[in-house]
Amino acid sequence: MSVSSTLQSRDSLYAPVSRVMDRADWEEQFADDIEAILRLKREKNAVILAHNYQTPEIFHCVSDIKGDSLALAREAQNVDADIIVMAGVHFMAETAKMLNPEKLVLIPDERAGCSLAESITAENVRAMRREYPGVPVVTYVNSTAEVKAESDVCCTSGNAKKIVESLGTDRVIMIPDQYLARNIEAETGIKMLTWPGSCEVHERFTPQEIRQYRRMHPGVVVIAHPECPPEVVAEADFSGSTARMIDFVAEKRPEKALLVTECSMSDNLTTLSPDTEFVRPCNLCPHMKRITLKNIRTTLENLETPVTIPEELIAPARRAVERMLAV
Repeated sequence: MSVSSTLQSRDSLYAPVSRVMDRADWEEQFADDIEAILRLKREKNAVILAHNYQTPEIFHCVSDIKGDSLALAREAQNVDADIIVMAGVHFMAETAKMLNPEKLVLIPDERAGCSLAESITAENVRAMRREYPGVPVVTYVNSTAEVKAESDVCCTSGNAKKIVESLGTDRVIMIPDQYLARNIEAETGIKMLTWPGSCEVHERFTPQEIRQYRRMHPGVVVIAHPECPPEVVAEADFSGSTARMIDFVAEKRPEKALLVTECSMSDNLTTLSPDTEFVRPCNLCPHMKRITLKNIRTTLENLETPVTIPEELIAPARRAVERMLAV
């Protein structure tokens, strides 16, 4: 490759992140790893799935498929590659694996967990079924394979309302996110029997904080994730999954927006919606931030760390996910 073509390649790779990071910093910290990752993907027939909360150098520069949990689950069914690398947290990698049991699914750091997934066990689900016999169990995809395997159907924040309403019942066991369940109850009028789990990022937002941002930034449009407490969602102008946030900003094109969610969303949307100024309440997900360009590169070089699911869990867990995708 000539020097000029190398420079052009780097220009095009840098362009999507140019609004959120300095070129010299990008060259020094990220460019070599980005080029290595792109080469390794070609050599090993691999694809990278990246959640919307990933940092811009991952989200914009190396990922092949990007989106919220629902989009990643849908697209994982159609991956035409031998290897899937999940630039997300462990439950997302498990979902990709159960939908692609014959493929090698890798996660760059197996410690990339989730406070929601860790809040509940399969035995907890069985206990709720005993307490509420006959009530359907809707499980947020932010859960382990063993919990999904005990469930009737999964949901994401993007389709939870649709899933719940499709059941035709006046009561639903909705786990493990208590705030998502309460927000869906408010939208549908269907009684939610909840589990006391919550996202360690979204539970920290408060109504007082939202009102303070409105005072500091008159006219700001507030967009909240439904994992936030209901009193925070009530302060927002719009609430939706990360995918719906992206669509809302693209459609409404607010001059100034506050995304009440993990702060990498604002960085990534700066590129996608350059006409909007984003106010940044920087609540980081410590688990998502375990995924870096360097460990993605190492993962592809060494084909580590494979995601495995006990054989007896694959079919029932996959069934709950497929039921979600069918609605």
